[in-house]
Amino acid sequence: MPLASPSSVDVPPEQALLAVDMQGYSQIPEAKMAPVRSDLDDVLTNVLAHVGLQDPRDRPGAFKDTGDGAIFVMPAKDIARLVDPLLEHLHTALVRYDRERLANAPAIRLRAAVHVGPLALPDHRGDAINEVCRLLDSQVVRAGLTVAWEHRGGFLATVVSEAAFRRTVRAGRTPDLDEEHFLRATARVHGKTFEEPCWLFVPQMPPQALAPLISPESLGGGGGTTAPTSSASPSNPAGAVFQFNGEMTDTTVINKVGTMRIDRRRI
Repeated sequence: MPLASPSSVDVPPEQALLAVDMQGYSQIPEAKMAPVRSDLDDVLTNVLAHVGLQDPRDRPGAFKDTGDGAIFVMPAKDIARLVDPLLEHLHTALVRYDRERLANAPAIRLRAAVHVGPLALPDHRGDAINEVCRLLDSQVVRAGLTVAWEHRGGFLATVVSEAAFRRTVRAGRTPDLDEEHFLRATARVHGKTFEEPCWLFVPQMPPQALAPLISPESLGGGGGTTAPTSSASPSNPAGAVFQFNGEMTDTTVINKVGTMRIDRRRI
């Protein structure tokens, strides 16, 4: 029996993938679709340049327009930078865009997914591109963006695959983000046989604040945080989270706080 040809058994080179999708794009009036999509392209181009990543459109087969979003294929070595610093800079750029857009222009709210895996270019043959699309369409990242918008006026929610998370955050390659910034979950898609562990990131929302606002179904039934917890007591109940979105003066919040963590990051 003849041996299989090398091309059928060789594993393609690994690629880093970033997929984005604009929430509510289909509800935008047709006359405004092209301008807002052009604005999104400008935001993404500027953010990639700002964090020192090559625009995938300069690499054959590394950019796929999905209509209401895009899939960027990067060299595998760039996977950590797609998580940190890109995600924080992308959120900052979306906030800035919202402040500067015309009153009649729609806001840009994005779901994003970061993944890594074997993928042949330029024909995109490989499971990695299917997996990043499933992650992008998962219940958990949709719920994350809804929570971000409704509770913090946020414009971005990102799901990071387990493979990408291991090679970036857990490997210590993300200087400003660690496991305490991510909510562990399971990515599932309605009507699809897809179920994969993942990590949800919503800028400026720690997992302790994010988890209670997302249904267990959206988290995949196994959601939880990796943040350290202290022993519960009447004066320091387990899981208590307080968010203050404005200045507080001469206000008593609680008689005793056992552990307090202050996040001073600003947009």
